Amino acid sequence: MIIIAYFFFGLGIFFMVFGVLGILRFPDLYTRIHPAGKAGTAGVLSIFIGLIIYSGFSPLSLRIILIALFIVITSPLASHAITRAAIESRIKPWKAPEIKK
Repeated sequence: MIIIAYFFFGLGIFFMVFGVLGILRFPDLYTRIHPAGKAGTAGVLSIFIGLIIYSGFSPLSLRIILIALFIVITSPLASHAITRAAIESRIKPWKAPEIKK
């Protein structure tokens, strides 16, 4: 069981590292919010699954499940709110420069 838990810990770290790379790589707020929301949520949930497996089913596992449910609900809402605020603030999306020939 510990090996399975370590697998989920590694999977969570994998998602988070590539989420950070996406945030660093993408050019503007609208494209950066995607890896921040998706990879962050997937990473945290993977780590939480690993914690549940590692600790066994107990009252602690129930708390972890409730926290995971809270993250699943609030992360997309936060991403949407940030994007909506950027739109209302008239932040323009990044546009690739034209190459003149």
